[in-house]
Amino acid sequence: MTPFELASCYLGLRELTGSRHQPFIQWCLSLCGLDPETPDEVPWCSAFCQHMAFELGLPRSHSAAARSWLTVGTPISILDAEPAYDIVILTRGPLPQPGPEVTRGAPGHVGWFAGRDGDEVLVLGGNQRNAVSVEAFAVSRILGLRRLKTT
Repeated sequence: MTPFELASCYLGLRELTGSRHQPFIQWCLSLCGLDPETPDEVPWCSAFCQHMAFELGLPRSHSAAARSWLTVGTPISILDAEPAYDIVILTRGPLPQPGPEVTRGAPGHVGWFAGRDGDEVLVLGGNQRNAVSVEAFAVSRILGLRRLKTT
């Protein structure tokens, strides 16, 4: 099983509303060293990716920071990316932002490469509209793509 296939199993999983929290999201956050009682409103895109890497014995960043994934795996170009072992690291929020040399302390988003549609990259990730979903992002927002395993 690839990380992309495993992540696909969680499509539709959502944060819980009110004072309740999604236990799966909290467990993912604990893989980043956060308290197991951390609320599910905390940004959890990186934690979601940690789960796939942890379960499949792949390299991972051990951090809740999306940009921390810029230091994991092997860099690849978008032309070589495939929905399997490839992770996409993006800017998040208003531009301009620091480049890929800044791996912590700057906003970012991370998820599994799900394809490309023209000038957009499709990302299967957590914390996308408070759920696990596939969303499109402008290719210009890509900070890096990394392959976690040689295929």
